[in-house]
Amino acid sequence: MNYPHPIIAREGWPFLAIVAVLALALQSFGLTFLSVVAWILFIFVLQFFRDPPRYIPAQKNAVVSPADGRIVAVERVEDPYAQREALKISVFMNVFNVHSNRIPIGGEIKSVDYFPGLFVNADLDKASTQNERNAIVIHTESGATVTAVQVAGLIARRILCYVKPTEAVEKGQRYGFIRFGSRVDVYLPTDSVPKVAIGDKVSASSTVLAELVS
Repeated sequence: MNYPHPIIAREGWPFLAIVAVLALALQSFGLTFLSVVAWILFIFVLQFFRDPPRYIPAQKNAVVSPADGRIVAVERVEDPYAQREALKISVFMNVFNVHSNRIPIGGEIKSVDYFPGLFVNADLDKASTQNERNAIVIHTESGATVTAVQVAGLIARRILCYVKPTEAVEKGQRYGFIRFGSRVDVYLPTDSVPKVAIGDKVSASSTVLAELVS
């Protein structure tokens, strides 16, 4: 589902409207200081919900980043959603990153599973298994399995996912949103070749996280 995205994500429209009305009301009552604070808040909300178009690499075996942010994990672990050993690459998003989530590689959605949980700092490893999260498992045309997991963070309280099982998706397609700070974990076949390292900054759809061997 490619939902409308006129530069500002639709998920932010209600928040922008509320803050704008509040700022205008404070301004009309002559409460200058409070109105300035409200307009500053409006600018923050505006930048948080920005959703710019992105370049998408054409190479078929490239797995792209599902989110903007910083790499916090590149490790071999157990993928609990596809029941296999996998290479996990995690992207941490702070409140200043774009929070629109993108499909890491094209294929068919095999499952979509939501798990309630905690809201610890998404920068911590335990957030992957303890926090509120939503996992999608994708089967590619070549037969590879790629799992992408949206993980809520310390102040994130809403995970939005727009894809459903059996749906065909394309690499770079917008598929969800996480409000106010979070992370996305990507589980790949163990023979995948990582193209990022811990600490690297990545951009959704544009940065190649890894290349599939098969």
